[in-house]
Amino acid sequence: MIHKTRGIVLHQIKYSDNSIIVTIYTELFGRQSYIIKGVHNKKSKIKSNLFQPLSLLEMDAYYKPNKNIQNVKEIQSAHIFSSMPYDIRKSSIALFIAEILYKTLQEQEPSKDLFNYLFHSIQLLDYKERGFSNFHLYFLIHLSKYLGFFPDNNFSGQNCYFDLQAGTFMQIKPFHPLILEKDLSLIFSRMLSFSENQHEDINLKSNEREMLLDKLVEYYSIHHEGVKNINSVGVLKDVLH
Repeated sequence: MIHKTRGIVLHQIKYSDNSIIVTIYTELFGRQSYIIKGVHNKKSKIKSNLFQPLSLLEMDAYYKPNKNIQNVKEIQSAHIFSSMPYDIRKSSIALFIAEILYKTLQEQEPSKDLFNYLFHSIQLLDYKERGFSNFHLYFLIHLSKYLGFFPDNNFSGQNCYFDLQAGTFMQIKPFHPLILEKDLSLIFSRMLSFSENQHEDINLKSNEREMLLDKLVEYYSIHHEGVKNINSVGVLKDVLH
């Protein structure tokens, strides 16, 4: 049976000279893998450029429960990017976000709220003309809501050390190194309550942005077993620096 669904491209690998397997987070079926044939054929209706990281799709797709690789009938773009593929900063952020999603969205179960958050966030990144240097930090923080480990924002003059293991701010500095120091804890507590546009209002130094990124990735690795080595972190740091 054919179903109409929207999808978000997370990853692709080469399957043969003219075919790829694409991992897509779909609105109806959650994470799915699809074989796309003939992508390098000049006569094919489905072209390979549709499957860049975080591409937003409209799909007519077959679905068989418990099948590892599904098939598609038709795919087209659900949003034609105006800036993301052409701005190296945005494309680096997109590559990083796609890798995070590929490693965290392991379950096939769909989530409409999560899908809508992702779809809207990707469009927002594409539309932004300025003030997106902290976008990936905001995105990671709020993605953790849907993954089940959003930090407890109990920051105060006393609770001024964020403990990555406990996911909360502590009054006494823990003995282990998995913490944010006072200055970064203050910035982090502010970002926890930000709306999607308020992250523009924080002026972070490059080293502060890098440290927050490292600590957020570390926080994810503690609370989600799928997050180990994130290969795109180094590229993102170089570009945003």
